[in-house]
Amino acid sequence: MAKEFMGEDFLLDSEPARKIYSAAKEMPIFDWHCHLSPKEIYENENPGDISSLWLGGDHYKWRAMRSCGVSEKYVTGDASGEEKFLAFASCMPYLAGNPMYHWCHLELRRYFGIDDILRPESAAKIRDKANSLIENGGFTPRELITKSNVTHLCTTDDPADSLEYHALLREDDSFACKVLPAFRPDKALAADSPAFAPWLADMEKTAGREIKSFSALCSVLADRVDYFEKAGCRASDHAFAYVPYEECSEAELERIFADARSGSAISPLDADRYKTALLRFLASIYAEKGWGMELHIGPIRNNNTRIFRSVGADAGCDSAGDEQIAVKLSRFMDSLDRENALPRTVLFTLNPKDNYVLGTMLGNFQSDEAESKIQFGSAWWFNDSIDGMTEQMKTLANLGAFGKFIGMVTDSRSFLSYPRHEYFRRIMSNFLGSLVEKGLYPYDEAALGEIARDISYNNAIKYFGIK
Repeated sequence: MAKEFMGEDFLLDSEPARKIYSAAKEMPIFDWHCHLSPKEIYENENPGDISSLWLGGDHYKWRAMRSCGVSEKYVTGDASGEEKFLAFASCMPYLAGNPMYHWCHLELRRYFGIDDILRPESAAKIRDKANSLIENGGFTPRELITKSNVTHLCTTDDPADSLEYHALLREDDSFACKVLPAFRPDKALAADSPAFAPWLADMEKTAGREIKSFSALCSVLADRVDYFEKAGCRASDHAFAYVPYEECSEAELERIFADARSGSAISPLDADRYKTALLRFLASIYAEKGWGMELHIGPIRNNNTRIFRSVGADAGCDSAGDEQIAVKLSRFMDSLDRENALPRTVLFTLNPKDNYVLGTMLGNFQSDEAESKIQFGSAWWFNDSIDGMTEQMKTLANLGAFGKFIGMVTDSRSFLSYPRHEYFRRIMSNFLGSLVEKGLYPYDEAALGEIARDISYNNAIKYFGIK
């Protein structure tokens, strides 16, 4: 007999799983890695319609629409919001097994009270009901965050950012959620990018002084870390196809920096030397401050030149890479550990072939500075599916301390993305329940409930030192 679609027991295959989920489901959310806009949170405008709220900037939906043969006009082009929504709805029946199928229906149910299945025949009715609700209010960024029971969230912010909207939000006592910055110096590390010299000019404006040397850049970035910390920052964030590790002298670093500052081409070897030195410098500062350092490893970005030229970055044309990552990641972490300068570190992989690489790397560098100081980050981006999350959890459970896992992040630009935490909690509860069902863990409801609550919220609060 078929189970009810997304019924009360959705993703919960056993009585232990259901009991565990009942302990986790009401926990608040700490979204410690997202791409929400602090400006939009501060300005707090009600969206115009379901299309702008649901489809604008959502590259997951864009990829699905392209896979169904939808013209770019209806994806990122100049079609009306109504046309784009109907185009997306026409794709939904074909997305069987795609986590987005579940996310979309969770969002419709949790925020709009709409239980109908989204498909071409129901699209107009769903659109009209959603738009009517939006028109009546209650869908501003702050209202959606509050409805989602989010106590803290960390945005993603460049060192050159003024953090003005974070400051304004801190002064607003009417909004309970703490909106914290996260330090994302990817542009500072990208000496081999044509955008490096323009970014450096922006950084000079923010810093109020010239940056003519690598040592000067380090000094400015150290000051920015202090500035971010005063704004409540507790995490840094870095994205790499692979974590580099190439040593070089100070003289070589200054030569590489001078070339990059002038706009000259940088060789791959010199780029890795520069990134290694700067990342090690930054990591040592994070360690001093007790920050968490997130390393997102594995994406190949902007693969489609045609779409990049017409739409820009983050348009749904990124994918998993297959670089070898183990040796250089180990050398990088060991170089810091030898100097007692390795911060709390969260390792994410976009390629599940590297699950065991990261899972085994954790145990090399643990210490009593923090419980599970080196974390295996939750199944990320293309992996935040039922299979992807389950495999990440299995790997962590096999190789580490699953009960100290710091759990889920949305990694999203959408204010409707928070039901992904429910999705995660159901999958996590089902995984724990399966251990009980197989006789691999005792059926101790109190202990299992504590693990579920900790993974859902408490562990991350403690790990990042949130007060």
